[in-house]
Amino acid sequence: MTLLSLTWLVASATPAQAARVKDITLIEGGRDNQLVGYGLVVGLANKGDSKSDQIVRTVANSMQRFGINLQGAQLKSDNVAAVMVTADIPAYARAGTRIDVTVGSIADAKTIQGGILLQTPLLGADETVYAVAQGAIAVGGFLGGEGGPGGASVQKNHPTVGIISGGALVEREIPASFVHDNNVELMLLNPDYTSAARMAQAINQEFPQSAMAKNASTVNIAVPDDFKGYEVNFISRIGSIEVDPDVPARVVINERTGTIVATSNVRVSTVAISHGALTISIASTLGVSQPNPLSRGNTAVVASTQTDIVEKPGKFGVLEDNPTIQQVASALNALGLTTREMMSIFQTMKRAGALQAELILN
Repeated sequence: MTLLSLTWLVASATPAQAARVKDITLIEGGRDNQLVGYGLVVGLANKGDSKSDQIVRTVANSMQRFGINLQGAQLKSDNVAAVMVTADIPAYARAGTRIDVTVGSIADAKTIQGGILLQTPLLGADETVYAVAQGAIAVGGFLGGEGGPGGASVQKNHPTVGIISGGALVEREIPASFVHDNNVELMLLNPDYTSAARMAQAINQEFPQSAMAKNASTVNIAVPDDFKGYEVNFISRIGSIEVDPDVPARVVINERTGTIVATSNVRVSTVAISHGALTISIASTLGVSQPNPLSRGNTAVVASTQTDIVEKPGKFGVLEDNPTIQQVASALNALGLTTREMMSIFQTMKRAGALQAELILN
């Protein structure tokens, strides 16, 4: 991301827009749950796991389910890969509902592209089977070529991880309840005291004296008498109410990708910024010293080193009258900084106490 693009991001930001309650909250009791299972992927065309005791035992146990008794020495695992299967089962998922699963190799298979996952039970944290996965795997990448001495291979993305869309059938429903003692609690996805207070106020305008903000992340709502027995209808009405959530002043920097994102309400105290760059280049080269004819000298390799120092003139800018992040980005653009240099300046401004925002480094 360039500084120009950062300026555009900030400049194009508008004041906080109203959001629906359903888009910024979760209902307590209506959470997802994680499932995991261990299984086999077959049909990998000699790209599977190398032979090991773990793979041999797994394949043998799988074949015993069909009345086939195999000895370990008779098995080859080139076409088979041991995998872990993970999934999230949503709240209120009923038996027969299909959910997506992610499949990942856990041994040394080269790829699981084109493979088929055999029937795999998926367990919850309580060791209970809640779903069963099976099906053809879609891999967002590929592995081509044989590799090794005299060969070549081409790889894109991670061919040892894939997904099966709708690949698991829910077998057991996870009990969930969103009404407790005639009350419903909403949990904010981004906890904030102002946002919680505004949400309670907006709900009370629709249903007087029903909502109360308990803390920065929870809003408690009493179900009105008119909706007793019709709590789903009440939740639907609550979810469509619009609220202006408060966005905290925050600058997020991802140094790995060079990405900088800042909210529009970041403020900066009066600050002076100076920037200068010193570049030192050191180049080593090898030359050949050739003796004169009939001199009986020896040819020798001679190393030479060249050092260049380039110092760019420093620039100095002063930002006054409580500038916004938009003005800061424009000023830093004028200094001709790179994204990485801008990251360093933001960190220095935070240490100096001039950046009135939370600085998050990833």
